[in-house]
This record gives sequence, C-alpha cells and structure tokens, in this order.
Amino acid sequence: MNKTSLICGSLAIDTIMQFGGRFGESLLADQLHKVNVSFLVPTMRTEFGGCSGNIAYSLKLLGGEPRIVGVMGQDSALYLERLEKLGISTKNILIKADSYNAQCFVTADADNNQINAFHPGAMSFAHENNVADAGPARVAIISPDGHEGMLKHAKDLADLGIPFLFDPGQQLPMFNGAQLIDFIDKATYVTANDYEIELLMERTGLTVTDIAARLEALIITRGELGSEIYTGGKRIDIPVVVADAVLDPTGCGDAYRAGLLFGITNDLDWETSGRLASLMGAIKIAHKGAQNHKLTTAEIGDRFEAAFGYRY
Repeated sequence: MNKTSLICGSLAIDTIMQFGGRFGESLLADQLHKVNVSFLVPTMRTEFGGCSGNIAYSLKLLGGEPRIVGVMGQDSALYLERLEKLGISTKNILIKADSYNAQCFVTADADNNQINAFHPGAMSFAHENNVADAGPARVAIISPDGHEGMLKHAKDLADLGIPFLFDPGQQLPMFNGAQLIDFIDKATYVTANDYEIELLMERTGLTVTDIAARLEALIITRGELGSEIYTGGKRIDIPVVVADAVLDPTGCGDAYRAGLLFGITNDLDWETSGRLASLMGAIKIAHKGAQNHKLTTAEIGDRFEAAFGYRY
C-alpha cells in the first residue's frame, strides 16, 4: 500500500534574537512616525523551519513517508543536507537560484514581545512546482505557502484524485470567501485552530456543521483545551496531552498535523489519529525550535500508551 504523504508548503530559516530590555523603553509613543532604533541582541540562534519542513520532520519521526513539495533559494544547501540525513526526500524541492530561502527574523524582548520580519523569497514561486511530478501518494497536505502555489496545488491534487488536507494557517487571510469555499470543496479534510475557524466561517458564511458536511473530517485545535474532530455527523473530543515542559509553541500545529497524516496513511480511526496528533504537539512544545524533538518511533509509541492506555 502506498503510504507516501505529499507535504506542500513553505521551507524557511528562522533567525531568533533575544533583546535583554523592553521594546517599550526604546519606542516613544509620540515618535513612532520616525522610528530609528537599534536593539543589542547578545543571543541569536537559527532554526530550520517552514510548515512543510516541520510537518515532514515529525511525520518521519513517526515512521511515515513524507515527500516535500516546496521551493528553496540559493542558500538552501544546509537545509537540503539536513533533510537528506534525516531520510526525507528532496527530489521535489524546486531550487530558485535567483532567490533566497523564505526567512523569518524574530527579535524578542524581556517580556516576550516580538518584532518580526518575514521575507517570502523562493516560497513565492510555489506555483512553479508541480505536484504531479512527485508521483502517486496516499494523501497530501496543503499548508501555508505562496498564494498562487496553494491555489494551483489544490486544483492539481483534485485533478489527480489525491485526497488532501487543507491547512491554510497564517495564509488564510490571503483568500476570499469564494476561494476558501473552493478549497473546502476540493479538500477531503480541513484543519484550523480556534482563531482560524472563526475567520474561515466569517469569510465563507458557512458554519462548522456546514464545513464538516462537505468533508470527511474537519479538525479544530484549541491549544490547551484540546481539539475536536467532526466526521460522519459526529464530534470527537480529543484531550490535550500534558507536556513535560512548555518551552516553545512554534511548530506545535505542524507536529499535530504530522500525527493526522500518519493516522490517515495507516488507516487509524479518527479518535486514535487525533490522540496521536495531540501527543506530537505536546512532545514538540517541550523543545525549543520546530525540529529539535528527537524521540524514536518506539519511544513515541510508549508515550502514547502511557497517555491513553493502548498501542496505536
């Protein structure tokens, strides 16, 4: 049985800097029209990120078969080398030699306020990477990516007959109501967090019940309140798994989605898939960075059994 998951989405480098003071002490409210400030950042780290990279990383930990369909730039060598060492195929990553990788520059202050700058770079050319070139797959996910790319991937996956999970994430505001309804109608599954589902309903005029009726499953995550899966006319409540520590929420949603994809490709029931997704989010949040949790497949299985009393 083909268990390949096509992971369509961004590949990015995050540069995270820590400012020891408070932004409010350097930014004067009556002078914001002519800001010219510099923050000393004694600590800095870079992290591999982007939604497709994060999802593929956690899916590989689970023993899944991710195949990334994304775009990177001239500075892609280190990331590509990392993916290859992890055993994640890079054959369907398009390289744009005249662009840089998508990059996020984050500066945080002592109160965890953040000033971010995001450069989409090569991600903007996602529409030039054809999903058909990646070959057959059991399932795909459309995660945040270039605007044109997300639209094209949805059409192409529907034409190819490959079921897909639509995960608009932070790109959701880019689409109007008609486009979002078209995504929902083409998709087999949709996932959103509590904020995104409200925006999705506002843009489309559809209720949760309406959206779920057009899909095999609608998954809504609610952070520390757990998550809900609407499928077959019923609602399944998924409990949150208590994390060993709460260090960094970055990438938790991507780890959750990796659990869903593993469940779909292995024909797990929705209750088990949701619980596995919840566990993956809890494992991720206990580590800084989106790709630094390093449990083995067996260790994840043990953690699942400890949390839920059975093996998946």
